[in-house]
Amino acid sequence: MDTKAFKRSLQQSENYHRKGFGHEAEVTQVMQTAYQSSLIQDIRDNNYRLERGDVTIRLAEAFGFCWGVERAVAIAYETRQHFPTERIWITNEIIHNPSVNQHLRDMAVGFISVNSGEKDFSVVDTGDVVILPAFGASVQEMQLLNDKGCKIVDTTCPWVSKVWNTVEKHKKKDYTSIIHGQYKHEETVATSSFADKYLIVLNLEQAEYVSDYIINGGDRHEFLAKFSKAYSAGFDPDVDLARVGIANQTTMLKTETEQIGKLFEKTMMRKFGPDKLNDHFLSFNTICDATQERQDAMLSLVEEKLDLMVVIGGFNSSNTTHLQEIAVDRAIPSYHIDSAERILPGNRIEHKPLGADLAISDCWLPEGKIVVGVTSGASTPDKVVEDAIERIFHSSIVAVG
Repeated sequence: MDTKAFKRSLQQSENYHRKGFGHEAEVTQVMQTAYQSSLIQDIRDNNYRLERGDVTIRLAEAFGFCWGVERAVAIAYETRQHFPTERIWITNEIIHNPSVNQHLRDMAVGFISVNSGEKDFSVVDTGDVVILPAFGASVQEMQLLNDKGCKIVDTTCPWVSKVWNTVEKHKKKDYTSIIHGQYKHEETVATSSFADKYLIVLNLEQAEYVSDYIINGGDRHEFLAKFSKAYSAGFDPDVDLARVGIANQTTMLKTETEQIGKLFEKTMMRKFGPDKLNDHFLSFNTICDATQERQDAMLSLVEEKLDLMVVIGGFNSSNTTHLQEIAVDRAIPSYHIDSAERILPGNRIEHKPLGADLAISDCWLPEGKIVVGVTSGASTPDKVVEDAIERIFHSSIVAVG
């Protein structure tokens, strides 16, 4: 399928909308009330620090809602205002934040259900309005909705679209796209749908395995088993790794994406020679600025003396999880929560340890003077961060009392 031609055709359709509908003023008012926080602004103005009693909060200098997320939510809100009576659906969570998604449900926006791993689009009728979330949607989903005659409202983050354009360049030159991402994540599913040949690697360890295979060969069946759900139909590692291009899920760790890119550059240079590198390797910078800023701010924050770290964001939020990884790597006790309600009475907290299921920790706030680092993922409103900080202060008073 010529995905570039399809996308161009879709964008020229009168049923396709990628901008707002002229209701910015009303939507801005709603979003300010629901998501912004005067307390968070005060902390920013006070050098990202707030002290009450024995507890000092140190806020990362870049955190929370990014421009792409804010834009997607605003367009989704405008969509309901512009189509007050139509049935509106969204192909996935608009962003990975439970409170924001609940607001949309409260506005009678339906979420496409997933049955046995497949989205059920049978509920969508001709003329319905369908929102594509910030992560984007696969070409196949867009084609299905277009064929149904739906009004499509596309809130895909421009940084995600930039990665799609990169994958299109790989395809045009017959390169296999090596995508640094999570094969089940909706953004990576969408990105891979624009590729011809692709292989998805989760981390540097998997990339090193692929690199070794390119240099030394190996067991083809073992390779295909290892990446069984992470490559394109008909993928052959003995043929399709001779020319590779690098792309990424925009929410992955910046440093790891860079390491993977450098690894494959050296691999192809070693395999084919420096003079042949441009015939076998392509790389474009597709790291999202907002993701990079939040990770850099977190790296700066963990250099300070912190007693513990609270990371706030959806449990299925990739960029939030990577912020937690930075704290874990520094051996700082860290607690990933998705809302203030996870901070429980009795100095207890329900949180998601890295790579594990939800757990409850007792006596999580130490006695005496403590410094608590706080950051949040790009899908987390300031109001959610405020509520969590207030709970931390309250819990510390109760724990001492």
